[in-house]
Amino acid sequence: MKSIARWLLPLVVLFTVPAVGAPEPPKDPVASTLPALQTQLQSILDAAHVPGVSVAIVRKDGPEWVGAVGLANVARKEPATADTLFRIGSTSKAFTALALLQLVEQGRVSLLDPVSRYVTDIPYENSWEATDPVLIADLLEHTAGWDDLKIREFAQQAKNWTLHQGMTFDVGSHRSRWRPGTRMSYANAGTTMAAAVVEKVTGQTLEAYVSEHLFGPIGMRTATYFEPVNLPTTTLYHEDGRTAYPYWHIIVRPSGAINASAKDMAAYLAFYLNRGKVGEQAVVSSASVDRMEVPTRSWAAKDGVSVGYGLHNYATVADGFVLHGHDGGVSGGLTSMTYIPSAGVGYFMSINSANGAAFQRLENAIRRYATRGSAPPAPLPAQPLPAFAKNYEGWYRPDSPRNEMMRFVERVLGLARMEVRGNEVVISPLFGGEVQHYVSAGGRTLRRTDKGYEEPVATTALITPQAEGVFIASGGFGGTLRQVSAWQVVPELIGEAWFVLAVLAIVLYAPFWVLGRWVRGSRPTDRLLRVVGLLSVLSLLGAIAFIVLGAEDMLVNLGAATVFSVGFCAATWLFAVSTLAMVYLAFWRPSTAARPAVQWHGRFCATGLLLGVAYLGYWGVIGLRTWA
Repeated sequence: MKSIARWLLPLVVLFTVPAVGAPEPPKDPVASTLPALQTQLQSILDAAHVPGVSVAIVRKDGPEWVGAVGLANVARKEPATADTLFRIGSTSKAFTALALLQLVEQGRVSLLDPVSRYVTDIPYENSWEATDPVLIADLLEHTAGWDDLKIREFAQQAKNWTLHQGMTFDVGSHRSRWRPGTRMSYANAGTTMAAAVVEKVTGQTLEAYVSEHLFGPIGMRTATYFEPVNLPTTTLYHEDGRTAYPYWHIIVRPSGAINASAKDMAAYLAFYLNRGKVGEQAVVSSASVDRMEVPTRSWAAKDGVSVGYGLHNYATVADGFVLHGHDGGVSGGLTSMTYIPSAGVGYFMSINSANGAAFQRLENAIRRYATRGSAPPAPLPAQPLPAFAKNYEGWYRPDSPRNEMMRFVERVLGLARMEVRGNEVVISPLFGGEVQHYVSAGGRTLRRTDKGYEEPVATTALITPQAEGVFIASGGFGGTLRQVSAWQVVPELIGEAWFVLAVLAIVLYAPFWVLGRWVRGSRPTDRLLRVVGLLSVLSLLGAIAFIVLGAEDMLVNLGAATVFSVGFCAATWLFAVSTLAMVYLAFWRPSTAARPAVQWHGRFCATGLLLGVAYLGYWGVIGLRTWA
């Protein structure tokens, strides 16, 4: 099941953020000098076939290194430099937040204003609007409950589109799936709706406002939301490091369109390290930077977790340090903009390849070089677990999917059990993944303390009981878990096991009757029952194959009606129809039509496959048109 999810999840993970709990790559030695780091980066690039990386390492008193390693264009053997523009993806989001913070300082808006006060021409749906309206802060903290964009929206080339055109192309994602101000769930449309507020208040396009009031004052002289003209710009590549992607004109520009050089991003890092100031000029106040870094709207934030997703600026923990900033991803490009206030350093890195494993190795090498000689803060002392922690024991499922389409996968693969063991909370995923150990950080908050891994601050909370149920939530991308009873879990696990056993029974039995002398002594219904069952399993495997084969160039292959997307849709229908045919043959044909052993085997398998059809049908996977 994990392999299936590996290929299904990319349908919604564009403008990427780090995967919580993702396996760490091998630890490279910490470079002690800048030349050693540059050599290390080149070695990683070569090993992974990544053409180039743009880098800036900045300390509070100035830049240490602003440059690049490798190639900007493979065919022309053009080297990447400090002036080469790279796509920074979702790192772009913070500029919309900064624009709004400037307007807050001017008294023109409040983060607690309902969005509907400013934007009336872009529809959205919120069943709780009368009592819990979508606030501007919800758009910036991803707590509006909105779905992420559909793949057809990601795939749309939107050159020269206005913000309004992009946001009304498909409004299906503009719907609050739960009460705003409760769970955090990443939604690209939220940023662009927030940008619409900027446009309404200022009378300027978001791009023009940011260029005048942020890029210029910060010193980002070549940064642009649009395809660069007459500027050195990298080409973006597939994981092979040779096949280029075309330029992607993103439908939601404020969410991920910016191109920027290492020089641009060095100035941007200095802006954060100096708490909103450039020289003696305050672009935003230090209080506004403080507000950017702290989440307020989610349940976890309200219960005391300060690490997580703030105003398009999120805090994570690595190597014992609390990191602030934002990552980004586009087709063929991955970026990290990170600063560490406790160490007085920040770094930017962007690669021109879709290679996630190489990206993580490169970032680890840069971060460990940048923080060498700095001691991480001491962890908060562990406190006794509160007595009410026992009330949270039990089974949990993910309850805040980034894309509703993927709920059917997440609710299965994310199933976990929470237990109190002595003075620890232990969360054990059922289907693989690391067992996570937490200690109390005071009140309802927890911090993780596994062997070799120590979070210095609270990152998770045992949420104050809600009318909706019992929840455990992290401050960021770990998401929200809802407690479910054993009577809900056990029948589903039995059904899932039955489905898997049915598939295996058909696949393992097939060689014996396909390759053996199965005609002798068999009856026509024997053969038909076996053939239909095998067709059902093969059609399901075919649907997965279309996703796997189409994932390499996902926007092209799955965002339009192609052999991959249409093939997936048709294969799921064939799976459903052939399963129903097998059920008929196994249960409603006369019992004398097939031998008893074959019929009972068929009934067992047909029932298991029918459970799969019912599950996928309920969640809208049967007949799913990824291009629609």
